[in-house]
Amino acid sequence: MNLLVPLYVHPAEDPGAWHRLIGSAAGTYAVVLNPAGGPGRRPDPAFAAAAGALRTAGARLLGYVDTDYGTREPAEVTADVIRYREWYGTDGCFLDQVTASPDELPACRRLVRSVRRLGAATVVLNPGVHPAPGYARLADLVVTFEGHWSTYVSAFSRPAWTARHPPERFCHLVYGVPEALVPLAVRTAGERGAAVAGPVTGELPNPWAQLTPALTEAKQ
Repeated sequence: MNLLVPLYVHPAEDPGAWHRLIGSAAGTYAVVLNPAGGPGRRPDPAFAAAAGALRTAGARLLGYVDTDYGTREPAEVTADVIRYREWYGTDGCFLDQVTASPDELPACRRLVRSVRRLGAATVVLNPGVHPAPGYARLADLVVTFEGHWSTYVSAFSRPAWTARHPPERFCHLVYGVPEALVPLAVRTAGERGAAVAGPVTGELPNPWAQLTPALTEAKQ
C-alpha cells in the first residue's frame, strides 16, 4: 500500500497524529510538510524535529509549494523549494494547484526542470484533475483526483491515456471518506489506475488536518 500523507496540522497542536505518522513511515509513499501554506518565513523547530524523526523512520519528505495555477513567479516557487531543503531536509516537493491545460504545459515543464536542478529528487504535481497527457511525463507522481468521497464514487471518469502509464505514476486524494470505507477508498484508487492514495475522513476547509486511518492498515 502506497500512501501519500499530507498532514497539515502543527505538531504542537496534534502531537499524537505526528507520533503515529512517524511510527508508520514505512507505509507511506511520502509525507507532505506544510508549516504555513508553504515553508513560512523562518524555520519552525517543531516541524524540524518532526521532519528529522520522519527521516530517521525512513519516510520520504516533500515540501508543500503552491503554484497558484501558474500565476506565482517561478522564482518564488524555487525559493520555497530551497527553504524546505535547507530547513527540513526534504527530498522533493509537492507542487499544489498546478495547471492542467496543454497550453500551460511548457511553463510547467520549465518549472519542474528548475526544481530538479535544485535537488528535488521527487516531484509531485497536483492539478487535482486529469491534466493534459504530457503532464504525466514531467513528474514522479501526478494527483489526478482531489475531492470529496461523494464526488469520487459518483462522478469520477478516467481518460484512456492514463492506461499508457504505470499506476505508480498516479495518486488520488479523497477527503470526507467515512472511516469504515477508508480501505475501500484505497482499493478503488487501485482499480482506477492509481497505485498511490491518500484517503482522509476530514472535511473542508482543511481535511488534511487529520491523519489518514489507512496508516493503521499499512502497519498490519
